[in-house]
Amino acid sequence: MWSSDKWKDYELLDASDGERLERWGKYILVRPDPQVIWKGCATHPAWKKADAVYRRSSNGGGGWVKNTLPKQWNIDYGELSFVLRPMGFKHTGLFPEQAANWDWFSELIRGSGRSIKVLNLFAYTGGATVAAAKAGASVVHVDAAKGMVAQAKENAALSGLEKAPIRYIVDDCKKFVEREIRRGNRYDAIIMDPPSYGRGPSGEVWKIEDSADELITLTAKLLSDDPLFFLVNSYTTGLSPMTMKYILDLRIAKRFGGRTDTGELGLRISATGGFLPCGASARWTSQR
Repeated sequence: MWSSDKWKDYELLDASDGERLERWGKYILVRPDPQVIWKGCATHPAWKKADAVYRRSSNGGGGWVKNTLPKQWNIDYGELSFVLRPMGFKHTGLFPEQAANWDWFSELIRGSGRSIKVLNLFAYTGGATVAAAKAGASVVHVDAAKGMVAQAKENAALSGLEKAPIRYIVDDCKKFVEREIRRGNRYDAIIMDPPSYGRGPSGEVWKIEDSADELITLTAKLLSDDPLFFLVNSYTTGLSPMTMKYILDLRIAKRFGGRTDTGELGLRISATGGFLPCGASARWTSQR
């Protein structure tokens, strides 16, 4: 289990009956989580003091049944700062479990002793982008959602990175990769956080378990002659961590050597000391 113990502004207080109880800065949120299959274990007193509660609908979707939160507020993770905006589909604009990955690749970047060029695909609101830039890398940030890219720019500015070498691209990630290959551009490190399910620009269905190998194989063509790392995240049970490891070994380690590790990302539950699984990552690095 990969988990960060450095959070001060985020805390998973408790989890029970399909929901997680979280503290984001000074605000308490209750949100659904399909991994929380245990019942009758809610013990933390803050369940009764939540500032916002999101509930699933029996007809699909869901909404905030209680919400006294401000429109937005900021939280910090070390030197990084992020703006939070609760959304209609339960998200806040940040996945705190990813801090474990930020710590991992930031150490690699700082310890490389050279300039590192990072490509961040499906980059969302830029958590990985600002972490890589703060560590000293130049970053190309790509996401198809204009609003998410705009929020990534806000996060960079909040983190003192408004003048950092970050290039923001609103585009379909696969099409961008294909163009970068034709242009001959190369990257020392690649981060990708593809969605579990979606539709492409022409209406084609995207399922990560069907498309992961094709996407990784294609994107690996953008690696430089001396790459530092390749990181893939998955939030679907349909793509196991070991499957992702096998693909990275086959498409990257076979070519460059190095090592591939894989594991679940998790958040420690304060009420019990246990961990809530929050997806998985496969990490390849040239450093053994």
